[in-house]
This record gives sequence, structure tokens and C-alpha cells, in this order.
Amino acid sequence: MLRWVALILIVMLVGLQLKLWSGSGGVREVDTLRTSLKKQTDENARLLQRNQALAADVLDLKQGEQAVEARARNELGLIKPGETFYQVDERPATAASVSLPPPPPAAPPAGAQ
Repeated sequence: MLRWVALILIVMLVGLQLKLWSGSGGVREVDTLRTSLKKQTDENARLLQRNQALAADVLDLKQGEQAVEARARNELGLIKPGETFYQVDERPATAASVSLPPPPPAAPPAGAQ
């Protein structure tokens, strides 16, 4: 009789272990859900930071004229009346693109004629 009870308990233990490792709600599914939760939490943090930056931009644009002017200058090329526009070309000059004028002819020495 004791053998049958031990056998039944061992079979139940094996069945429960199988369900734990491979069944619905088992270890694999929990691990998958934890990974998914981690990804979603990271995405939410990134989006929250972006939303806070956008909210700050909106508030700045609503309250200050300087922010509107700065954005118009950078994105639309705003130049106020009376201002002078300077454009700086930051590309390095190459020898082929730069043509220097020829040097002036050398003057003859003072007593050579």
C-alpha cells in the first residue's frame, strides 16, 4: 500500500513539473512575458522623454517670441530688414578648385639697363 501511495505521489510530481516547465503559464511563457514587459517599459520611457521635450517646445513657442524667431531663422532662413546675411562655406578648399592669380613680373634691378 505504501508503494502505491509513493508511486502516485511521484506520478503527480512528474505531472506537475511537466505542466510547470511546458504548460500554459509555465516558465517559458513567464520568461517571454518578462522580456516583452522590459521592451515595452524601455519604449514607454523613450516616448515619455520625447513627449516631455515636445511639451517644452510647445510651451516655449506659446510663451516666447524669441523661440518663434529662432525657429524661423533656422528652418525658414528669416532675415530681418536691415540685417546682412553672411553664408560661410565650411568645405575645405582643394588645390584644383582654387586658382591663384599669377605672380607679378619681377622688376629689373636698378642698375641693369
